Amino acid sequence: MHISGNTIFIPGATSGIGLELALALHAKGNEVIVGGRRTDLLAQIVAANPAIHAVQIDTTSPDSISQAAHKVITEHPELNVLITMSGIMHFEDWSKPEGFLATAEATVTTNLLGPIRLIAAFIEHLQTRPDATIMTVSSGLAFTPLQVTPSYNATKAAIHMLSETLRLQLAGTTVKVSELQPPSVATDLVPGQRESEFAMPLDEFITEVIGLIETNPDAREIQVERVKFLRYGEARGDYDETVAAVNHLDPHGK
Repeated sequence: MHISGNTIFIPGATSGIGLELALALHAKGNEVIVGGRRTDLLAQIVAANPAIHAVQIDTTSPDSISQAAHKVITEHPELNVLITMSGIMHFEDWSKPEGFLATAEATVTTNLLGPIRLIAAFIEHLQTRPDATIMTVSSGLAFTPLQVTPSYNATKAAIHMLSETLRLQLAGTTVKVSELQPPSVATDLVPGQRESEFAMPLDEFITEVIGLIETNPDAREIQVERVKFLRYGEARGDYDETVAAVNHLDPHGK
């Protein structure tokens, strides 16, 4: 993905990483359409940034995705980049028989079925563009699990392998697949994360991501330095130690 000259749709861009990435990409000379469920937030974003467009979308709803895709493609036929940003993260305890199933199902619907349905809705159009990109969003936790978020870890691992496989299938087309792999970033994804000393400041994350896209537009995986500790534990041969560090355990998991 080239850093400028694109028309980009980012569902899940009303706050956090999605919103800041949308603003940064717009500042680099791209036409940006943000998507989200809450019309009040979309209106606030457009009021503060009149050159940015907004479309209501609920990525847990197949009908909403279809309607939004039709609207985006009709109103912005130059669309050539889809960034599947929407995601949720919840704590779960699978050692107890109650309380986790509904959360797990919601996480799979948002984090995995949402991107799958989005890609399905836009893939035909993207293949008509001379230079297109699907940017998926996984996580460092796709590679090193956080004990308290099993469904989140699993969906992000699935997004990683989906990205790898789609890249193979689309190799003969005009559509590239890149995968953004955030570490913990200071947002409101889970309570307390914004204040966490372990979370990367949001502005630093966005600046580094934009720099990575600019210097390597063909990157398959967009990795800020902070995520590499999580991403390459197995390759380094210290996976158990990496898991222990992330979960504050000893290397034997105690």
